Amino acid sequence: MIWLWVVLGVFITYLMTSFIFLINPHLLHEKKKHPFKCKHISHRGGAGENLENTLSAFRHAASQGTEMFEIDVQLTADSQVVISHDNHLQRLTGEDCYISDLNYNDLPLLLHTLTVTFNPNETTTCSNNDRKIPLLQNLFDEFPTMPINIDVKTHNENLVNEVLQLIEKYNRKNLIALGSVNNKTAKLLYRKERNIPYFFSVKQAILLVVSFYLGILPFLSIKEHFFEIPFIRAFLRHPDIPMFFKVILHICDWLLRSPTLYKHLQKRGIQVFIWVINKEDDFKYCFEYLKVDGIMTDYPTRLSKYLNKKIGYKTISPQ
Repeated sequence: MIWLWVVLGVFITYLMTSFIFLINPHLLHEKKKHPFKCKHISHRGGAGENLENTLSAFRHAASQGTEMFEIDVQLTADSQVVISHDNHLQRLTGEDCYISDLNYNDLPLLLHTLTVTFNPNETTTCSNNDRKIPLLQNLFDEFPTMPINIDVKTHNENLVNEVLQLIEKYNRKNLIALGSVNNKTAKLLYRKERNIPYFFSVKQAILLVVSFYLGILPFLSIKEHFFEIPFIRAFLRHPDIPMFFKVILHICDWLLRSPTLYKHLQKRGIQVFIWVINKEDDFKYCFEYLKVDGIMTDYPTRLSKYLNKKIGYKTISPQ
């Protein structure tokens, strides 16, 4: 019987210690420091208001006061880093080809009208004939002080090397949130360059959430600076999702609906971003209930209008 009381005592002590360090992480961990903080992040440059990832989209988002661009990068056959979510270009250009198989000058133009990926019932149309897939260095040249969230989309060591070389060349280590949803690529990036703020890969994000619910998160050191998670409720609104996947999504939504987790991360200097949010009610839910640091949106104008209505928030000032 004594062993039962010992086990119970150890368990209670563990829970109490975990709770103390969850609320006061500074007792174990030094708070990470950032040269920038972002509430307003334009997903693919604002894919609902201009053709995604075009320079026109980025210019418009900047005019609306966005504080960060979110982009994905791919590598051409002649080793040029381009801004594109897709490697295969059927959706974007109507052509059955891959970016990785073509030289940069041979890439086809984007279609005149594209579907907004996270608002599939809506489209965006080119209004000024800017349909060219841009180079990453074009963005660095035109927006030298804008923070950029870069997702290295393809596991390719040459792509990783080229991205890191451009970041070094343009002296942007303190203006980047870098990473990959692919854990293998994320590890490669970190192995090659540790002095850049990184976001969690999908695998690492899942492990972090699991460790939170097991109570071990307060004891773990974390190398990443940004926790970027999907807005599950947006996926649940799609009418054609099979029931099995709906159940899975509801569980994920419940697990990620935790202001306590986000507050712990924020106390450790880890910014929490959520994607992709396009409705005002969802802006309010994420900022006022979940209390995330920033939102990625396809509609920078909508998010600017919402933020401009918030008392005390003056960073967003559309031109």
